[in-house]
Amino acid sequence: MEKNKIEETLKIAGKTLTFQIGMLAVQATSSVLARLGDTVVLVTVVEGGKSDLDYFPLSVDYVERLYAGGRIKGSRWVKREGRPSDEAILAGRLIDRSIRPLFPKAFKNEVQIIVTVLSVDGENDPDILALNAVSAAIAISRIPWNGPIAAVRVGYDGKDIVINPSAEQSKDMDLVVSQLKDKTVMIEAGANQITEEILVEGVEKAHIETIKIIEAIEKLVKKAGQAKLTVPEETKLYEITALVEKSYKEEVQKLIELRVGKEGGGNETHSLVDKIYEDTKLKDPAAEIDKKTIAAAVEKVMFKIIRTNVLKTGRRADARKMDEIRPLDMSVGLLPRTHGSALFQRGITQALSVVTLGSPRMEQLIESAEGEVSKRYMHHYSGLPYSFGQTGRVGTPSRREIGHGALAEKAIIPVIPSQEDFPYTIRVVSEVLSQNGSSSMASTCGSTLALMDAGVPITKPVAGISIGMISDESKYELLTDIIGIEDFCGDMDFKVAGTDAGVTAIQLDVKIPGLTVEQIKAIFARSKTARLEILKKMLEVIPAPRANISQYAPKIETIHIPVDKIGELIGPGGKMIKHIIATTGAQVDVEDDGKVTVSGVEQEAVAKAANWVRDMMREVVVGEIFEGEVKRILPFGAFVEFLPGKEGMVHVSQMSQGFVKDPRDVVNIGDKVKVRVFEVDEQGRINLSMLMDGEKKETQASGRHGRDEGSREEVEERQPDQRQPEVPQAGEVHPLVQQFRRERFSKPGGPGRRPGFGNRDRKPHY
Repeated sequence: MEKNKIEETLKIAGKTLTFQIGMLAVQATSSVLARLGDTVVLVTVVEGGKSDLDYFPLSVDYVERLYAGGRIKGSRWVKREGRPSDEAILAGRLIDRSIRPLFPKAFKNEVQIIVTVLSVDGENDPDILALNAVSAAIAISRIPWNGPIAAVRVGYDGKDIVINPSAEQSKDMDLVVSQLKDKTVMIEAGANQITEEILVEGVEKAHIETIKIIEAIEKLVKKAGQAKLTVPEETKLYEITALVEKSYKEEVQKLIELRVGKEGGGNETHSLVDKIYEDTKLKDPAAEIDKKTIAAAVEKVMFKIIRTNVLKTGRRADARKMDEIRPLDMSVGLLPRTHGSALFQRGITQALSVVTLGSPRMEQLIESAEGEVSKRYMHHYSGLPYSFGQTGRVGTPSRREIGHGALAEKAIIPVIPSQEDFPYTIRVVSEVLSQNGSSSMASTCGSTLALMDAGVPITKPVAGISIGMISDESKYELLTDIIGIEDFCGDMDFKVAGTDAGVTAIQLDVKIPGLTVEQIKAIFARSKTARLEILKKMLEVIPAPRANISQYAPKIETIHIPVDKIGELIGPGGKMIKHIIATTGAQVDVEDDGKVTVSGVEQEAVAKAANWVRDMMREVVVGEIFEGEVKRILPFGAFVEFLPGKEGMVHVSQMSQGFVKDPRDVVNIGDKVKVRVFEVDEQGRINLSMLMDGEKKETQASGRHGRDEGSREEVEERQPDQRQPEVPQAGEVHPLVQQFRRERFSKPGGPGRRPGFGNRDRKPHY
């Protein structure tokens, strides 16, 4: 097999990138094994022949294997990987959006691309490596394509732009750019309110590196490239398009006016197609014509009219100005029992966003080859068929819905308060009720309003807008707030979200071979103007987050305890923490660093449990007075629980001013007694007295401090539950935490995975 191997290597940001062909998946149309550091992906491309579909049937599947990171699935019952994770779907969409614009419009052969992640090193991202490998695989295949392209991830460390950044360097800006040699094809970004100028600089510096990758792929093509398939001319489509443009232009213009208020074609398009078909058959019964081709011709004529009007007369399909936003309408607090809600409407695009607050234990755990991570802010997008005015399947979220939700989530994450400031898990669901242009940006705006309605102290409100473009060889026009028909016939959909201080998220899709840097600068300027206008309207509806959360939201208190006290709080086998939960009705969660979160719907229950934990952890001082309950009686005294989980001994010599022969003469189990802290000895044992200050004590035959020396062994054994296990070293898990974790996660029907597995930074709840 080595004799068939062809390889190309280059340096990117100081690391070696390798493309290798000729050894693996030899039956595929083409395959590429790519490596960066110890991250390895295999890309296969298969061309399946011509399809009967009226669109290009391209599919991209991104397959994650847990073995790539040396992991076995955490589920007790299922060890095989299941359906693709959201992250895998988003990686597949990233690749699809980068390569799709470069296929010839007339090419309708089925193409399937499968990326298999074989190895990950936790440092080099497999998604970007996969995108470059896909570009190489298509370039060397027989499939016609106007590539190759290349992609890099770009970060910003507060001072400089960084190519192929570490996680820390991409904390403020995580920018992915796919580029041709002279233009940018795709942009995906999450940013911490970064200025447009820094983003443009990132795009420009990315180009220096992507050109190197493109040149390496071109060398690979010269060594092993296949002859490209020819794409047949669509002569029949051109003929029918000419017929429609000549004889039915007025009908198409009326169709445009009807389509302005809809995302899809609807019955009006079908009616016109039927009319053209019947007219043609009436004139020539032998004419070779089909309705699918007529529909494509009608669409071409419709798009041509819209584009010509924009470029030649400056007239948009709905008669708006080029930079005009559709009418805005917003309201908050619509739903009575949810924790926060808002409706955002722009034109007929309508998004109802609903916020739910939960305890930290409701965080989402995400398992991948690179480890297990948690999310405390989740944004889910739902766009059901009725939102298009159509019927359709209702089931699991589509790839589009997952992508739109992820974009809105990315846009808002930078303004979500830290867990220390707001110790809640937050879920937002955007129910998109009507769609006609950029429902993901409507979801972003609506969710910001809903979060403010819920009392989430976001640092700044976020808004978003989509900018479109129509161009020809000589000029281009930018369209603010594109509607559905402008998206279909236009050259791009450039979504930008952010605050008044900077950008938080970007998603660019193009239908032409890319954008120039000057065009990107102009788009950023246009989107900023629109974003600020929308933010102003949003703040008129709700100027700041509400001071209090909903009465129906859980109440949460956070307490920090010493790590060496965790065992005392949990107790053997979780006895003590279970007792607190059962008694108060509140939920108590403990983390390895000593953070304790108490949550519940009732404030009284939360306060009771929180005070219980505080009382357990407090240092007892000699002279303090408590009211306690007698728990045990021994011949030499009684044990009194004076704080939750804390017991002290009252020796018979400290029960009364007179001689006490039998403790039962003074107290019984369950009695409530007033006690004073008499002594805390060198071993931390607490001795109590029922004699208050000022009371005189008659002399009694006893040892030092009134302790019965003959009972010393029994006294040593008096508080076994309070003996502390050895304090764990840094990086270790507390022994009682381990025990409680095993018990909780081994119960039948309990959680199917172990929190924290494979990720030292993860701090699981118990």
